[in-house]
Amino acid sequence: MQLQLGSHTLDLSQPKVMGVLNRTPDSFSDGGAYTNIDAALRQALRMIEEGAAIIDIGGESTRPGSIAVGVQQELDRVIPLIERLVSEQAALVSIDTSKPEVMGAAVKAGAVMINDIHALRLPGALEMARVCAIPVCIMHMQGEPRSMQQHPYYENVVAEVKQFLEERSQVCESAGIARKRIVIDPGFGFGKTLAHNLSLLRHLDEFTSAGQPLLVGLSRKSMIGALLDDAPVGKRLQGSVAAAVIAVLQGASIIRCHDVQPTVEALKIAAAMHGIGC
Repeated sequence: MQLQLGSHTLDLSQPKVMGVLNRTPDSFSDGGAYTNIDAALRQALRMIEEGAAIIDIGGESTRPGSIAVGVQQELDRVIPLIERLVSEQAALVSIDTSKPEVMGAAVKAGAVMINDIHALRLPGALEMARVCAIPVCIMHMQGEPRSMQQHPYYENVVAEVKQFLEERSQVCESAGIARKRIVIDPGFGFGKTLAHNLSLLRHLDEFTSAGQPLLVGLSRKSMIGALLDDAPVGKRLQGSVAAAVIAVLQGASIIRCHDVQPTVEALKIAAAMHGIGC
């Protein structure tokens, strides 16, 4: 399986790592750490050196209870960093946004992938993604970031999330976005309880039947903390890496994470032991 990112062909026969870089003051894990552009650039370069294939840049927190930001503020946070990474380092950059204006500006600045937690459902997003003509990751989320964790409920979380992603993929195709450019993400922690998240992880292989790349983001999330006796964010490394390995063994192609080097090394071992890409 391959994913065309600009002039670069990303070979997904072996799992790849996407490094998380939030230029926000309020993200759940690294909020405030990279609001300075030089600090953000150093972190991006560090992740690339550690083996990240893609750097996912976000300018708006989507943690539970987070506050929305305006278009201009989000642009001010992400565009200068994208421009520098692309021009100075030729990095492969994904833009983590749901706003069509930010998508367009980011692609103009050099981003080669769109990562949208709203699955292109906001007004204008679907058309913008079509015009940009680059891969897009569509994610499942029940509710909105501000309230999604209040009372999430499903009759069958695996079936419902799978159905949503298939329906959104069909909508994207109808709008002119080729399925080979559509990556799917079940949205761990986005309107899901711990039991929902564990069920999705346990049955993750069911999401590979459509033949689309599967992106998974489990890094440092509350489900990891809950399983580790309420471990704080800074003490969820080993749990996050273990979850990443499980996800890859269940068919995930791209792992979105904060701790790149440990994740890359663990996935190399998992891939070798289970013949992934061989």
